[in-house]
Amino acid sequence: MRNTAKLTTAVLAAGALTFGLTACGSDNDSAGSTDKSGPLVVAASPVPHAEILNYVKDNLAKKAGLDLEVKEFTDYVTPNTATEDGSVDANYFQNQPYLDDFNKKNGTHIVPVVTVHLEPLGLYSHKVKSADALKSGATVAVPNDSVNEARALKLLAANGIITLKDGVGNEATPADITKNPKNLKFKELEAAQTPRSLDDVDAAVINGNYAIEADLSPAKDALVLESATDNPYGNFLAVKDGNEDDPRVKKLAKLLTSDEVKKFIEDKYDGSVIPSF
Repeated sequence: MRNTAKLTTAVLAAGALTFGLTACGSDNDSAGSTDKSGPLVVAASPVPHAEILNYVKDNLAKKAGLDLEVKEFTDYVTPNTATEDGSVDANYFQNQPYLDDFNKKNGTHIVPVVTVHLEPLGLYSHKVKSADALKSGATVAVPNDSVNEARALKLLAANGIITLKDGVGNEATPADITKNPKNLKFKELEAAQTPRSLDDVDAAVINGNYAIEADLSPAKDALVLESATDNPYGNFLAVKDGNEDDPRVKKLAKLLTSDEVKKFIEDKYDGSVIPSF
């Protein structure tokens, strides 16, 4: 993608082992919050985040006086560690429950700036046409990070497929299931791997960005789909605490919540990505 450094999963897996991670192969490794005169370097998931950022870069940034550089990451860890250590200036890929959990577990200091969109979580299958058609003992893949796993289980519970313990929060696991009429088995996978598992499992709960990247339409292909009403999982632009007032960040925040971006999201994603502003 235009001037976008795309990192492979192998590189990410190696890099994520070290907290002091830098954006691999970047011409701008020194970029970060200390130099506010250079381009604003933003880490993003490829779809839809990088696509939205690249729309801003190609159509809106120049007029606003913003030099924007987009770096794609295919996991949910590296964008935060890179933002924390200053390898990038900001990131755009996550929601509040995920960020709260990440900061708590990793001692990072990432904060949200502005919420841009929602990607509804969905249950997908290559083997059945409805959730009711799942057979007894069927295997369902779910994301293995704590927040997204809990979100997946809540989706299944909201649709009557399982029942969860009362009051269960964003750390719910299959151990918190109190009723499982179909005796479903759960396969915990890295979120990015769930679409690839569809040929090996009976169904999979997939994050919206990975579903779209795998040519699945949440609005059309999901067996069950998360409701957008009062949904706490809106995705936002985020920075390291203290960098919210960076003039470049403020410019990007304004552009990401512009009428032009809203129309771009609505036209391009046809209900699979929903503007949150």
